[in-house]
Amino acid sequence: MNNTNRRTVVAALLLAGFAAAAGAQAPSDFPKQPIRMVVTFPPGGSADAVVRMLVPRLNEKLGQQVVVDNRPGAGGNIGLAIVAKAAPDGYTMGVGAAGALSANSSLYAQMPFDPLKDLKPVSMLAAIPFVIVGHPSMTAKTQKELIEQAKAQPGKFSIAHGGNGTAMHLSAALFAQMANVKMVEVPYKGSGPAALDVLAGTVPLGVVDLPAALQHIKAGKLIAYAVTSPQRLPQLPDVPTASEAGPAGYDSTGWFGVVAPAGTPAAIVSKVNAEITAALNNEQIKASMRNLGVEPAPTTPEAFDAYIRAETQKWAKVIRTANIKIDQ
Repeated sequence: MNNTNRRTVVAALLLAGFAAAAGAQAPSDFPKQPIRMVVTFPPGGSADAVVRMLVPRLNEKLGQQVVVDNRPGAGGNIGLAIVAKAAPDGYTMGVGAAGALSANSSLYAQMPFDPLKDLKPVSMLAAIPFVIVGHPSMTAKTQKELIEQAKAQPGKFSIAHGGNGTAMHLSAALFAQMANVKMVEVPYKGSGPAALDVLAGTVPLGVVDLPAALQHIKAGKLIAYAVTSPQRLPQLPDVPTASEAGPAGYDSTGWFGVVAPAGTPAAIVSKVNAEITAALNNEQIKASMRNLGVEPAPTTPEAFDAYIRAETQKWAKVIRTANIKIDQ
């Protein structure tokens, strides 16, 4: 499915989902006990921070406590396996990212759950754009020049990313495939360390998230070649998208969202989705999220399900072509 078709499907299902949700009602006594929210990230990161921004509002609107349970590890598989095996009663939900919900099934030889069969999408929470950056010593000052130089000298340039199998790694692989260039991909333990080594000139290029790069780009200490999202970012309005700069059609955005065990009643999913959507549309919460470098992205359950399936197909092809594997 190409990018245009994926966006069309998601848009159509978004509208259909709103209509379906309007007629669904959760049981009058739900929730009658605290809801466990398994977060597949460690405390302190942007995803964990977003969840904790939403919790006070969800507590108020749902009338019960949403208890955050951080369970990082194995690219998100550990936490989401807990969710997949939980009772489908609405009292255990999870927050997972693009890796565990779409890419890991192609990266890992064995998965402890099937993301498409064992989990029920509730809502996307946020999109995380990345930036293709370079050290100021690079003679290529635009992405077009960078691609021309990389084609002329295959394997000369190294590009840092946030770790094997991460969305940043896959973004780098997709860029190399679509631009038809060969680069040496260098994994780091997170976006911050990758950005710091590009900043130091240890590695000439990197694909990193916005919070790790923004202040250095504004200070002129990093070249911003392009953002990986399909739209320009308000924080970097003069930086083109990778699709604008070439290769055309490039789109690689990180994301994370809420899922429940398969079999969770649709009315419960709809109720939780409605409260998440209202929270993400709150102006104060939106501003706080954007300060973290993430973009609020509420969806209907149906739209989120369609997006996960489209992303799964997209990344399976990229991973297969690049022969990316995760050792277990």
